[in-house]
Amino acid sequence: MTSEAAGDRGGWSRRHVLGLLAGAAVPATLAGCAGSDGTAGPTSSSPARNAPTAPSPEAEAGAGTASATATPSPAPTRTGPRPLYIGTYTSVEGGGTGIGVATYDTRSGRVTGKGTITGVPDPSYLAVHPDGRTLYAVNERTEGGVTAVRLSDRKVLGTRSSGGEAPCQLSVHPSGRWLLSANYGSGSVAVHPVEDSGALGERTDLVVHSSPAPGPGQDGPHAHQVITSPDGGHVLAVDLGTDTVYTYRLNESRGTLTEVSRARTRSGAGPRHLTFHPDGRYAYLANEVDNTVVVCAYDPGSGRLTPGDPQSTGTGSGTNYPAQLVVTPDGSHAYLANRGHDSLTRYAVEADGARLKLLDSVPVGGDFPRQIALSPDGGLLFAALQRSSAVSVFRVDPGTGELRRAGEPFASPVAVCALPL
Repeated sequence: MTSEAAGDRGGWSRRHVLGLLAGAAVPATLAGCAGSDGTAGPTSSSPARNAPTAPSPEAEAGAGTASATATPSPAPTRTGPRPLYIGTYTSVEGGGTGIGVATYDTRSGRVTGKGTITGVPDPSYLAVHPDGRTLYAVNERTEGGVTAVRLSDRKVLGTRSSGGEAPCQLSVHPSGRWLLSANYGSGSVAVHPVEDSGALGERTDLVVHSSPAPGPGQDGPHAHQVITSPDGGHVLAVDLGTDTVYTYRLNESRGTLTEVSRARTRSGAGPRHLTFHPDGRYAYLANEVDNTVVVCAYDPGSGRLTPGDPQSTGTGSGTNYPAQLVVTPDGSHAYLANRGHDSLTRYAVEADGARLKLLDSVPVGGDFPRQIALSPDGGLLFAALQRSSAVSVFRVDPGTGELRRAGEPFASPVAVCALPL
């Protein structure tokens, strides 16, 4: 999450970020950012739980993934160097100067630095347009923004206000016509039109999560993620502050959101990140505050999400703060980044997506894995290690899903997001 946004944000954001980077405790009301100090709730002792019955070459070549999450379907293996973009904070001590540019070898996993895209403040989360030509970044500051960058010449196309504080995540609608962003600090979701050039137009909607009431220890809504369902029919927003996942319909003519459903987690769970299984009937939710994961049934027709029972992250009883789940393109395995435990948990996906079976966890190779992403073909997993200022890379066994380190981590200032194309 990201209210650990730092630098010129004033008040809570500055104290929160600097405290996190220093390893200090932070108020429970800020749980959901990079590492809150909330008390972890009980976890499931069972390695697997049943869910309730269920009611898209890289930038230059014009083909990339739609966000910094796992791709929804298998992609052909590509050889040779591929683009890798790295998000950071520019206003914290030791932070970067913009969006890191690198390449990675699809076989060895070796990462090679290629420079920086400057002029983008605090680009803590990244997403790419479906045509692969434009990169988008949040500007995680008190007066939040979203920035578009043309990848062919790395030209910054402009920034638009996100309408809220500390935007921490964004995604591009599959149509390529709308950019969706989540404002963590103010608990709202914004919609911006995408012009033919890839630049962003003026915001067309801003939805604030005014209800239900905040969960235990929370001071208000904290939108942490907004994504589109695999079928493209609904937009889902995960709010850590209200323990709720909101489902909206997007009017693709006007760029406005209409709420159609809400899914409540258990009180104090602190939902942070939702990832869909490739077939679109199930999704997996990482709960930051109570250190659990949940399998959710999803009905594409109504957009209704139905959470199942909380289950273990495999990290024991210590402080953890799960960050993000990703699913392999073939839907056979899922991985969870554990920030407190500094590990990656591996799950087998069973029953056509309806069940997660806890298999094991491996050290991530650094401190505080803020975000993880799979390469488009699913052969490599990248972990952004915020407090280690590095990106670690793992090879993914195509059969067993086992993770094996691919060399030493790549040094990158305050790495908070890794986006392989």
